[in-house]
Amino acid sequence: APSKMASFAFSESSAMLLPLVLVTYLAVATSASNFYQDVDVTWGDQRGKILNGGQLLTLSLDKFSGSGFQSKNEYLFARIDMQLKLVPDNSAGTVTTFYLSSQGPGHDEIDFEFLGNSSGNPYTVHTNVYAQGKGSKEQQFHLWFDPTAAFHTYSIVWNPQRIIFLVDNSPIRVFQNSEAIGVPFPKTQPMRVYSSLWNADDWATQGGRVKADWTKAPFTASYRNYNANGCVKSSAGSSCASTNSVNDQAWQTQELDSAGRNRLRWVQSKFMIYNYCTDLKRFPQGLPAECKRS
Repeated sequence: APSKMASFAFSESSAMLLPLVLVTYLAVATSASNFYQDVDVTWGDQRGKILNGGQLLTLSLDKFSGSGFQSKNEYLFARIDMQLKLVPDNSAGTVTTFYLSSQGPGHDEIDFEFLGNSSGNPYTVHTNVYAQGKGSKEQQFHLWFDPTAAFHTYSIVWNPQRIIFLVDNSPIRVFQNSEAIGVPFPKTQPMRVYSSLWNADDWATQGGRVKADWTKAPFTASYRNYNANGCVKSSAGSSCASTNSVNDQAWQTQELDSAGRNRLRWVQSKFMIYNYCTDLKRFPQGLPAECKRS
């Protein structure tokens, strides 16, 4: 399983317990991850495969179809870690996703999307947050390593106060709960974990100018060490806060300490390539309310 959180990144206060709304949710931690037990491959007609006795999962894409999987459990607040090795070499036109989402028209969603590129050019890591069906909160990054050469850990921390996006335990983005100033925040709809690999060559690479090279297909992304620590939707009913040790539940109040904020500033100053909060052309009437806070 992924190593424990890097010590520089966070401070936690275990005093703040989750609201009572969670009493119908049961806290579980899947530490010894096994894809057979944790997920269902939901589409792709055998292009998604669980291998090595449940320790490895691969998704592949060819010109006929991509593939995808989803978690068996639904969560209302969680920390989700996944190790991914992205499509190598010429990945132009492909998109690999790892995200949380609820269902329905006013859905909530927390997104990692990895936009492929022509050989030798960097992947774009696209992040977004939807609440009650509304997104448009994109931030995009390049990475400080080659995400196709080895497995790296991508994590989403989702608690009532904030959402933290992490890469190898480095925070790259924090989306605070700003309901106090009228900004919707995902907090009432349980979400599943989803992942997919699909053809988006109409927009993914340089706005669609670079297409997928199908002579290189099938394109394959690999997954391992899925770890879900969260409040699982359940009829049994149990408070999240008291079920596991404090250590397992640190994500419930997780925030950045000063070292974590420094790391976030480093990532954002060196590797962020788009931030909706600085896109004045897109918001001529004024930037979204949460942008003034960040």
